[in-house]
Amino acid sequence: MDGQYYVGWGTLALINAGLAQGKNRSGLNWFFASIFLGPIATFILLTFEKLPADEDY
Repeated sequence: MDGQYYVGWGTLALINAGLAQGKNRSGLNWFFASIFLGPIATFILLTFEKLPADEDY
């Protein structure tokens, strides 16, 4: 049962990383933040606006 907790927490961190990248934010930073904050990080990401895209071609 304890293993399921870690798998769920890790999955949430991966989802948050993808969500952060979709909002033009660092997925890696949000992955690590999600390890510590979990669902709180998800709530924070959902309330943040999408950043303008870098247009460096």
